[in-house]
Amino acid sequence: MNSPPFLIGYARISKGDNQSTAMQLRALKEAGCTRVFEEAASGGRWDRPELHRMLDQLRKGDVIVVWKLDRLSRSLKDLLHLLDRIEGANAGFRSLTESIDTTTPAGRMMMQMVGSFAEFERAMIRERTKAGLDQARSEGRIGGRRPKLNAKQRAEIAESVISGRKSAAEMARIFGVSQPTVSRIVALVRHG
Repeated sequence: MNSPPFLIGYARISKGDNQSTAMQLRALKEAGCTRVFEEAASGGRWDRPELHRMLDQLRKGDVIVVWKLDRLSRSLKDLLHLLDRIEGANAGFRSLTESIDTTTPAGRMMMQMVGSFAEFERAMIRERTKAGLDQARSEGRIGGRRPKLNAKQRAEIAESVISGRKSAAEMARIFGVSQPTVSRIVALVRHG
């Protein structure tokens, strides 16, 4: 007879928020989690030590349980990456709020559909971005940020620094740019 899967909970709140994991912990315990990894970190960050500790300890047949999908990750792309890693360990995943359970055929199908929609969305974004850039090029525009300084301002910076009237740091402060920006402007004038 097969033993029931080992349920591992993951509870996360954003660092600095006045939140508590109490509600998540209660739901995870009620779901049968015998071990819970608890973390205070942004869901958009990869450097979450408890998340990685949990993933490193996964064994075949384990099931990671979260109260809500966004507790595992805020990004669909990252969520799908994490789910691939969980699947690669022959483990399962459950989200209590969304009723997703990859240990069932319906749950696996649901996550495959989510992954397909995410890939479709990424392809559409790439297509729209390329079309927009092509259109801009055809109109003689190029991509990137607009320059913060106009030609007259760049000339004033270079002249002031080269003549010694002002330091690079002073000019950076006056025009609200970084010192490396001032150094690049001066180098272009000197060598260009």
